[in-house]
Amino acid sequence: MSIRLFDYSLPEHLIAKCPIRHRDQSRLMVLDPRAGTYVDRQFSQLSEFIQPNDVLVLNNTKVFKARLIATRETGAHIELLLMPPRSNTEFQALVKPAKRVKVGETLQISPDFHVTILHKDGPMATLQFNVTDVMEKLDRHGSVPLPGYMKVPMDDANSFSEQYQTVFAKHAGSIAAPTAGLHFTPATIQALKDQGVIIETVTLHVGYGTFQPIQSDTLSGHAMHEETYYIDPETAARLNEYRGKRRVIAVGTTVVRALESAVRDSVTQSGHQSTRLFITPGFSFQSVDALVTNFHLPKSSLFVLVAAFAGLPFIQAAYQHAIQESYRFYSFGDAMLIQNRS
Repeated sequence: MSIRLFDYSLPEHLIAKCPIRHRDQSRLMVLDPRAGTYVDRQFSQLSEFIQPNDVLVLNNTKVFKARLIATRETGAHIELLLMPPRSNTEFQALVKPAKRVKVGETLQISPDFHVTILHKDGPMATLQFNVTDVMEKLDRHGSVPLPGYMKVPMDDANSFSEQYQTVFAKHAGSIAAPTAGLHFTPATIQALKDQGVIIETVTLHVGYGTFQPIQSDTLSGHAMHEETYYIDPETAARLNEYRGKRRVIAVGTTVVRALESAVRDSVTQSGHQSTRLFITPGFSFQSVDALVTNFHLPKSSLFVLVAAFAGLPFIQAAYQHAIQESYRFYSFGDAMLIQNRS
């Protein structure tokens, strides 16, 4: 399929450059692909469209402070954007400017915290830190890598970064937030539990490639990025019990990728895994029945996934409706609930 089918024109003023004051006061478009309908609501009304005994699956990954400023011996500053870690001390990173650094060179971050360039491949490099408590050091010396289109207030950067974490974030490892989860408050989650909704969690660490536009002319020419995920044995066992008996609602495309990647012979497997799954129209979903998601970039793998779930013509129409009704797009934008698969 041509990537042009997944393109659309978005007025710049609809890109959400900052969070709204209250997470659950974002807008919610509720879609029914089988009926071909969509209605406009508020996210705080989500519980009206979720039934007792539905299963809501959250991604409890946490964005870590993956942006670092390091210094060469010459005094020149180098920016590092770390990818989800390969081990306790080894990371891949996007290096700016990459041409200045050399393999074998050591960059200083603080007197007791430095990193050595092990390998380079264009703008990407493999790094080795000199300590094992890298995440603790990053909490002190790094910053959250917010998307470039966001308007971050210089006097309130910490608060802004906190808004870029879900309230249920637990396991550090992502360089971007699972944005569908940003709309939930503790009160939202508790209200769903009180009405009998089952809450489950998985962990998928969001990588650099998630939000990048597809560069190839066709879907078949796209090489999907790799991401790691974890489903604990107890959760996997319950998910297998739910299949065909309860509606499983994924909160975000990251949860869809994790759940659909974990299925082998119609059984959800537990454990630490990696995935390069690229979900395109025609994909046979085995785990996910409904989806909460944001409004995604044109020509992105996320938009393609949503089109595969709900049907391309229907999603194209829904996005045009969102534009006409001035919904907010991207990470801090509004949400949609897709009630069922097409």
